Amino acid sequence: MTNHDPIQSSPAPTGPAAASAGLPILIVDDHSIFRSGLRAELDPNIVVLGEAATVDAAIASVIELQPRVVLLDVHLPGGRGGGGAEVIREAAPRAPHTLFLALSVSDAADDVVSVIRAGARGYITKSASGAEVSEAARRVADGDAVFSPRLAGFVLDAFGAVAGETAETTEELDRLSARETEVMRLIARGYSYKEVASTLFIAAKTVETHVSSVLRKLQLSSRHELTAWALERKLL
Repeated sequence: MTNHDPIQSSPAPTGPAAASAGLPILIVDDHSIFRSGLRAELDPNIVVLGEAATVDAAIASVIELQPRVVLLDVHLPGGRGGGGAEVIREAAPRAPHTLFLALSVSDAADDVVSVIRAGARGYITKSASGAEVSEAARRVADGDAVFSPRLAGFVLDAFGAVAGETAETTEELDRLSARETEVMRLIARGYSYKEVASTLFIAAKTVETHVSSVLRKLQLSSRHELTAWALERKLL
């Protein structure tokens, strides 16, 4: 059943108090059962500042509460019909320190592309566990781009198809070694250091070293920028 109650605020602290207590987030979804279930499964150091169920309520909540991360459903009632993408476009300019992580049952290309292009830092499916959502929220807060492993390749292919771009060997890419290129592709797909290490049979510390080298050579400052760089060139 769909619940269109605008906001259900929690007693969690806001502002500096929230930051010191844990990672402050906002849950945006039009199903009250999902919101309450997700809230119960999130890690203890995730501070839920409030909930919203419509586009309009979500925009108002983001602006008022200024969460660090918004867990955002793609399909929401209200507003001008733009769903989660509309929330990002309208709220982000007035909440400059807030980041958006799409959380949806949909894996349709249009849904994925619309929210990522609007400014979402990642897209994971609702099949993720509370621990996985918590980790994804923390990674987004740290500046990473996060995709469900099942969606990563699809998301990158979708972006390339939409942009109509073809991969080219550029002077920038030539700066990377073969191993750095392997690490870059996996990190850009949203893999963690540990996942890259396991995939390539190398130490996590070695992965970290390669990532630092890649970012330096490409003159990028974060893994989120790295993902955007790779997407633009359809390198994945």
